[in-house]
Amino acid sequence: QVQFAESGGGLVQPGGSLKLSCTTSGTIGTPYATRWYRQVPGMSREFVAVITSVGITNYADSVAGRFTISRDNTKNTVFLRMNSLKHEETADYYCNGGTFAKYWGPGTQVTVSS
Repeated sequence: QVQFAESGGGLVQPGGSLKLSCTTSGTIGTPYATRWYRQVPGMSREFVAVITSVGITNYADSVAGRFTISRDNTKNTVFLRMNSLKHEETADYYCNGGTFAKYWGPGTQVTVSS
């Protein structure tokens, strides 16, 4: 019943920005943290950012200062604003959350290319 769904990916030039959304449907119950990960084909999934149910945030060192995670609990949505994107950040981006962080969305593709 619980589903996570990412949106907002696409093609962006180096140095450009994108805003991703993660919308949760179904009933989770007690609020949990939501995380963003990214994965390059053939590589392991990499942590990007996390936001708790009360708005505490943390970021991977590689994105700190450029990415911003936020949430709107009334809309069951978590956002990831990505600024100053780099070629090497081309990846599939996933949101993750719920109890034991066991729920994943299908991903949204971000391509950083000129």
